[in-house]
Amino acid sequence: MTKDSSKPMDISDDDIFAAMREIPGYLDITPGDFKEIYLLAFNHARERLSRSLRAQDVMTREVAFVSPDTPLAEVAELMSRRGISGVPVVADGRVIGMISEKDFLFRMGSKEIKNFMGLVAQCLRDQGCRGIGLPGGQAADLMTSAAVTVGEDVSVLEIARIFKEKNINRAPVIDSQGRLTGIVARADLLDMSG
Repeated sequence: MTKDSSKPMDISDDDIFAAMREIPGYLDITPGDFKEIYLLAFNHARERLSRSLRAQDVMTREVAFVSPDTPLAEVAELMSRRGISGVPVVADGRVIGMISEKDFLFRMGSKEIKNFMGLVAQCLRDQGCRGIGLPGGQAADLMTSAAVTVGEDVSVLEIARIFKEKNINRAPVIDSQGRLTGIVARADLLDMSG
């Protein structure tokens, strides 16, 4: 699979034969039959590739990250500038935590606020915004630790399961020594489905 959904998907002969075995009865190939075989083969290929693709195949290698002593203002500026909603906190090359927009929202509002629009609604309702009074601090003061990480060889199918189970949108990718090598976001998995 590729992130460019305009390229054709790699469909193997085994995918075609598996799809053909799923169609009951005699096949007299018509456009409708071909389309049915193609769609079944496509699904077999997607499932096969999702089992064979690993984190290292889909991860973003240039990862924005912060250190534990990075001021929160710099963390927010970095996330804004890069257009990302979360960053790993790294010390000595190893991921020790994560900071996401949700962490900032939780600090700025109440536990009931789940997203930015919830904060906006609260600011408008209360005729004032708690965000203005967000106390300073460093990344270590706000980060969630320990971060959920995945190894480079973890399958994208397993990553999707972890995202769902842990209710997270991204996971730093680490090598066998525990060093940060990339990050996989939910969008990377969605890009694969074309």
